[in-house]
Amino acid sequence: MKEIYLAGGCFWGMQKYFDQFDGVAETEVGYANGPAEAPSYQEVCASSGHAETLRIGYDPKKISLTQLLDFYFLVIDPLSYNRQGGDTGVQYRTGIYYTDEADLPEIRTVYERKEKKAGAPLAVELKPLQNFFSAEEYHQKYLEKNPGGYCHIPPRMMHLRDGAGAGQEEA
Repeated sequence: MKEIYLAGGCFWGMQKYFDQFDGVAETEVGYANGPAEAPSYQEVCASSGHAETLRIGYDPKKISLTQLLDFYFLVIDPLSYNRQGGDTGVQYRTGIYYTDEADLPEIRTVYERKEKKAGAPLAVELKPLQNFFSAEEYHQKYLEKNPGGYCHIPPRMMHLRDGAGAGQEEA
């Protein structure tokens, strides 16, 4: 089992989106790469410096890190700074936070490919994970519990299941 931490705007949608893919064994929403103290949701919303982030535990025999990152880039605006959809603020920044230095070459390959395609520097942070604090229980699997909840990710993206079409635009 491996893990990667992805910040992509509101973490509710990111969790529902990634939960659909075979090989994603577990997900957890939380707050990453801010000050060392565990924040509350209210503190994060008041600019604590943390990013709403999804921890993904995955089986690399079933899904590669490259596939996960290609799926990630399908649902974010990589040029948008501190904003995704209607959500604005530092907690909605985008970021790829890794815990295993050995993953960095693969991450950089995807990142550079996306940057070249965009034709501009990406606003996506690429950093080692400094810290991660689990969000309050009511945030975990929020869109499963509240199907009408807001999400910047289009509903059609929540039903890719087998990942058909992911990465195809760059083949």
